[in-house]
Amino acid sequence: MTDLRKALGLAALAGAGALVWARVEAEAFTVRHVTVPVLPSGAAPLRVLHVSDLHLTPSQHRKIAWVRSLAELAPDLVVTTGDNFAHLDALEPLMVALGPLTAFPGVFVMGSNDYFSPLAKNPARYLMPSSRRPQTSVTREPDLPTAAFADRLTGAGWLDLDNARARLRLGDLEVAFAGLDDPHIARDRLPAPNASVTDGADLRLGIVHAPYVRALDALTEDGADAVIAGHTHGGQLCIPGFGALVTNCDLDRGRASGLHGWPGPRPDEFGGHGSAWLHVSNGAGTSPYTPFRIACRPSATLLTFVAR
Repeated sequence: MTDLRKALGLAALAGAGALVWARVEAEAFTVRHVTVPVLPSGAAPLRVLHVSDLHLTPSQHRKIAWVRSLAELAPDLVVTTGDNFAHLDALEPLMVALGPLTAFPGVFVMGSNDYFSPLAKNPARYLMPSSRRPQTSVTREPDLPTAAFADRLTGAGWLDLDNARARLRLGDLEVAFAGLDDPHIARDRLPAPNASVTDGADLRLGIVHAPYVRALDALTEDGADAVIAGHTHGGQLCIPGFGALVTNCDLDRGRASGLHGWPGPRPDEFGGHGSAWLHVSNGAGTSPYTPFRIACRPSATLLTFVAR
């Protein structure tokens, strides 16, 4: 009986230690650096800062300071892929966090947590097959200041790509964008073709929050050279040597975060032709009801697009 008590005590101690570490890791913010060989021959590098899944609450002062510090990277472009809110009163804190980044050109799309405030849920539900399917019916009414947030960002000069196209000249490059509203809540509608946006572009980017297969296929078939997405949190709770347990969508676990090819393992040598690069951010936040990460530090990514 004594041995059993010791074993249970050690197990409880180990569990408590893992919980503490998972809480610490959830605030171990980092910047990842990824090179994407996708630009035309001879083109100068393009530095794109990808920020996603902040899930910000007003009390997260350390996260706010870290997001503000990302401006020191001096990117050529900022891309945010949604799920910024984790509180009804997060609009002003979000603008404080993103304020320094609006000094640079930027584009954005929304995620479900830019429309709906978070609810307490059983974390085990993310292990169920139903978590891989989009929510085709949402009975709640949106309760977050989505329109006000979009107005603040567009007022600062950023482009809203929710089911929209746009084009920017960045240095010597003409960059065409196609964006989708969040597939996780079935708001995605591929914008109509627009030759004035796409013709002659040096780089075509697809932007979406949740990397559902149908969204990635649509953007790739539309001609994207690279697709930028978030939503997965990189699995959030990962097992060293195994990786993410879930992606919270129908994307395979092997591409839960980082740079990969779509639909195959990597694009062909020349890009396009039915293949694209895919970058999935593991995000910088968590639900306020599950503020833990294991083997999956929160991050933003500095993507450096270079010549093929």
